[in-house]
Amino acid sequence: MTYDQLKKMDTKEFELPETVFVWDIENRVFQSLVLQCLARIEGIALLEGNLFDSLLGRDCGERVKGIYVEQEQKNHAVSVKVEVNIAYGVCIPEKAEEIQSKVTEEINRLTGLRVGCVHVIFKNLVGPHIVEKENRLALEM
Repeated sequence: MTYDQLKKMDTKEFELPETVFVWDIENRVFQSLVLQCLARIEGIALLEGNLFDSLLGRDCGERVKGIYVEQEQKNHAVSVKVEVNIAYGVCIPEKAEEIQSKVTEEINRLTGLRVGCVHVIFKNLVGPHIVEKENRLALEM
């Protein structure tokens, strides 16, 4: 080995030669991150039983309704599919872009992982009063 090769080596290899550092993030963590992010976006409502049960810590089973996450271990990336209701009068393309950018930024900032895809599905058109009520309740918690 040359001196240049030794300079480029990570010193952790000498200090902790037998240690392997591994960490994983469960899908439930990603679902919670997305829920928190969506709760701050106006003009949308989550599928019923979603936001309130999660914020109150109620057991919703293994999956959160309307938020699906797939992790790609090889690429260190995640793909997210989000199903939401949208209030009448809200511009769908603009709202989709807002959801996609906020979810991507939040996951990247908090996990350091790359977000490969954020697929937004608008499931239903709801009245603005339903969205306002859900947002008000979410902010009170």
